[in-house]
Amino acid sequence: MFAPSQQDVRRFFCETWRRQRQGLPLDTMQTKAAPWLALHPEYDGDLADEAAALAAVYTVEEGRTNPFLHLSMHLSLVEQVDIDQPRGIRQAFEALRDRRGSEHEAHHQMMDCLGEMIWASQRSGLPPDGQAYLDCVRRRSRG
Repeated sequence: MFAPSQQDVRRFFCETWRRQRQGLPLDTMQTKAAPWLALHPEYDGDLADEAAALAAVYTVEEGRTNPFLHLSMHLSLVEQVDIDQPRGIRQAFEALRDRRGSEHEAHHQMMDCLGEMIWASQRSGLPPDGQAYLDCVRRRSRG
């Protein structure tokens, strides 16, 4: 299993952003990430300076989203939907996307569900509950 470090993730997004801006070819994973970078121009400054990105610390007290965590979540959701894991997430995503009118908004709704699942897992000490996550996405797709 591939387990990139925080630095690896930040380098990946900075390099993808740079290559996209320069019109250079992207590899498969960069191609999946590039549309999400384009949908978040508010992160351009974070992505433009790799040295600063590697040194940056994002705290809750700042009240600012960690752009690398946010973009990583988008990429994780793309992968979940692509492989339909947990089983049924593709259909739930499609229903949510159709209801919300955009893939981007659906992703943000799914991030909330994913965050709830992770929080519950950390609080209980139990493994993440994929069914609870899937149920949350399904509920959001209905109303």
